[in-house]
Amino acid sequence: MKIVGVTACPTGVAHTNMAAKALVKTGEKLGHTIKIEKQGALGIQNRLTKQEIEEADVVIFAVEQKVREEERFAGKVIHKVPVAAPIKNGVKVIEDALALL
Repeated sequence: MKIVGVTACPTGVAHTNMAAKALVKTGEKLGHTIKIEKQGALGIQNRLTKQEIEEADVVIFAVEQKVREEERFAGKVIHKVPVAAPIKNGVKVIEDALALL
């Protein structure tokens, strides 16, 4: 499966990066193609392209604040969880997202 996502915490530093790393590591371990965009104090990092979003089977938002430019994801299946969720159990977050399909 192709998975894209956004991680964002209020300051956009520690938890944003830890959640992104956990999702990528877990997604790859489970055999999925995954790319995570990080949003925070430094703006948008690792920005998802329009094509990556269009080709994604599912979108994961691991966030504690509003996703910037959320309209880019209109029409996609979105699984929204707290930013700490993938840090605690990345497998569950990804499996729950895929269960929405």
